[in-house]
Amino acid sequence: MNSKILRNILFGLLVLGYIHYCQRYLAATSFMVEGKTYYVLFDDAMISMRYAYNLAHGLGPVWNAGERVEGYTNPLWMGIMAIVHLFPIGLNQTGLVIQILGASFLTLNLFLVKGIVEAFTDDLFAMLSATAWIAFYAPLNSYGLLGMEVSLLALMLSFVIWLILKSDNKFNVWAYIILATSTLVRFDMAVPYLVIFAILLITQKENRKRHLIWGLGLLILSLGGQTLARYLYYHAWLPNTYYLKVEGWPLTLRILRGLYTLVHFAYYSNWVLILLPFAIFIFRRDWKVALPALVFMGQAAYSVYVGGDAWENHGGANRYLVIAMPLFFVLLSWSAVELLKKAKEQLTAKDAKEYEGKILEIGWRVVFLALFVFSILNFNALIGEWKSIERWNFTRRPDYVAGSDRNLQVALAIENVTIPGASVAVIGAGTIPYLLPDRYAIDILGKADPYIAHQNVRTPMSLDDVPFMRPGHMKWDYAHTFGQLKPDVIVSIWEGTDAEAAPYLKERYVYALIGEKIKVYLLKDSPNVLWENVMIK
Repeated sequence: MNSKILRNILFGLLVLGYIHYCQRYLAATSFMVEGKTYYVLFDDAMISMRYAYNLAHGLGPVWNAGERVEGYTNPLWMGIMAIVHLFPIGLNQTGLVIQILGASFLTLNLFLVKGIVEAFTDDLFAMLSATAWIAFYAPLNSYGLLGMEVSLLALMLSFVIWLILKSDNKFNVWAYIILATSTLVRFDMAVPYLVIFAILLITQKENRKRHLIWGLGLLILSLGGQTLARYLYYHAWLPNTYYLKVEGWPLTLRILRGLYTLVHFAYYSNWVLILLPFAIFIFRRDWKVALPALVFMGQAAYSVYVGGDAWENHGGANRYLVIAMPLFFVLLSWSAVELLKKAKEQLTAKDAKEYEGKILEIGWRVVFLALFVFSILNFNALIGEWKSIERWNFTRRPDYVAGSDRNLQVALAIENVTIPGASVAVIGAGTIPYLLPDRYAIDILGKADPYIAHQNVRTPMSLDDVPFMRPGHMKWDYAHTFGQLKPDVIVSIWEGTDAEAAPYLKERYVYALIGEKIKVYLLKDSPNVLWENVMIK
């Protein structure tokens, strides 16, 4: 059989296998409640979904009607979500559409990963392993298939790298157009934009003027345009979440926390496997090889700068690093192949017989397969726990699903014990507010509250506390949230703050059962609570 045909058949089977995996993932992350199926996204994605719902219903891109606070960082992705809400789809089903979009983008990304590998090597094992590693990498699937914009960003970044490699040394303006568009998906896509721009500017001397004009021009236009639009609409130069995560947090501690999370990722991913991709520079040193390597390193540096993400305790690449993992796996597969080929050449004697050469050829392939199996298990045993593998292969519920299930049950219970217009204070600002669009939502941790976002962090700030810091979850003010805003319902309080919250809760609230194993704090004598549906013990 023609090697190209075999190559395409095997790749096609891998893609079909991934599509089947996505189908199982979507089924495993859905919930059946009283005969109705709910599809719930990652909680941060559900924050964007509430903005999208309000935008589609004529209220503008806001969390609460009449309040202009940019509590999201993905305007174009939120706009795509808003389009979904223009169709007659129930709130229980909109998440499925976003999940299908994410699955589609991640599937298309496999074709680009294949193209990137083939720009470097025609080795079949290198191509199949790279695409398989990224297809079944749990963190990318967790974020991408649960509605986060990383599915689209990974696709766009891979597309740009593929375009540049395909164009060879020719100038391709589409690379900059796609990169500029990606900054509308997330503002911080300016980081890979600048890395790619710098590489092309330095290496393509004959096109330097065009790179300066188009590269800088489109970057300024995209970042400047959305910044101006943000200021005109929200009266702020940066998203509220930027102030929440960065302001009031000492730079040194933030970087130390970022370094800690990067080391944590490398340690549990295996240091050897993390460094192995960079061995490719032993065999080849040119800008094409440096391109994916430096983009990956740029994302790692950015993750360190912002202090990492809030979910590293789940293991694996965080949301900043995961969009560059396809490039990492390309270099990993290529490096492994080249190292094993070199080892085979070193072991092959000058006077070796034909059968000895064949044995060594088969031998290095067997070693590569063993490395592949070890690596795919290692990368998905996220914090060294076999439970991660069980979530990965669906013998347990996938990551983040337990929290989504709980939030869904709480939202339905609150709907049953409150009237429209009731105010609900939450820690998880996504699922519960989204499923209660006619309730006034209050974010205890400040994603949609500028007053909280502009404060200093409240968590302990010593070197010993670095591992426990969580960006975006370190600010609160109960005097403001409970004392002044007086929500009708308080779903929960932030961990470790019982003593701080106690004076407000004891004086004004009752702890009540509103559903099976669901207790919340209810404002005493609130006219927005259906007290006949509440059980107070």
